[in-house]
Parts: sequence; structure tokens; C-alpha cells
Amino acid sequence: METSGVHYGIFQDWKANRGNIKAQLVLAMFRLATLIRNNKILIVFFFWYLIFYRFFVEWVLGIELPWSLRAGRGLRFQHGQALVVHGDSIIGENCGLKHSTTIGNRMNPDGSISRAPRLGNNVDIGAHVCIIGDIEIGDNVIIGAGSIVVKSVPSNSIVVGNPARVIRENVVCTNISTQ
Repeated sequence: METSGVHYGIFQDWKANRGNIKAQLVLAMFRLATLIRNNKILIVFFFWYLIFYRFFVEWVLGIELPWSLRAGRGLRFQHGQALVVHGDSIIGENCGLKHSTTIGNRMNPDGSISRAPRLGNNVDIGAHVCIIGDIEIGDNVIIGAGSIVVKSVPSNSIVVGNPARVIRENVVCTNISTQ
């Protein structure tokens, strides 16, 4: 489930977003901000870039993609508007996020805040999806548009609905990120 470490290839998502200049730009900026934020010396010299990143990506483009996010190679956006990802979330390799998607934690009944979601590899998330709480999404999962995911999802599944439910299991979802 965890990504295999933090990768600092600034253009590592370039190929997965071929033809989508906005996604290539945002993800290259995100990878550079992550590199800077994880090195104290670079923070001193490039703090101005972190301010610019925050302003341009979050305020101008409307994409909340914190530099503390751990995301594997091949992250893919389609129509990156209104995308909100919690900084403590973990996203595996070759995952696709569509517009108006929220991935974040929630407030528990006792008033505490839950952990953020963890997504496996090759997860394809439809438009207008909310993934909320201390849950794990397995590898090779497709989440249908408009779904509200509040429970963990097993690998090789297709889930849809509000609340999301598994409609197919043991689905072979190979290379869903290259569609």
C-alpha cells in the first residue's frame, strides 16, 4: 500500500499526462515543491518558490495539492479543477484523479481527527468523488463518478454510489492509468 519511497523526478508524471499541459505543469511544480520542502537548505534559498507554488496552484488554478503529500510515480489528472487532497494522504503509483475530487480526513464521533486515506497502485477515481476518513483503497480499483467512499475498498474492485459499495470484485484492471 505504501509508496516505495519518495521520488524526486520532477518530470516523473510527464508521460502519464501526455497531451495535458496543465496537469504536466502542476505536477512538475508539485514535485519541485516537494523536493524543496524536504530539504532544509533548499527551503532557505527557495522559500519564494514555495510561496509562488501555493499562490499559483491553489489560488489561481484551484488545486489543493500540498507538498507534504506522498504520491507515487505516474500520478495523472484530468480536468484538475476543484481537486482537494489532504497532505497526509498517500497515493500509490499510476493513479488517476478527475475534477472535483476530495481526499481527506474526517472528524470522529469522539471529536478526534482521523488519519487521511491511503490509496494503492493503479487506482482510477472518477469525477466528483469524496474519499474520507482512515481508510485504505486497494490496488487496481476503479471508483465511479459521484461516489462517497467512507469504508476501505479491497483490491481489484469496482465501487460506485453514495455510500460507495463494491459492485464487482476480482476485476483485472491492468494499466488503467494509460487509457
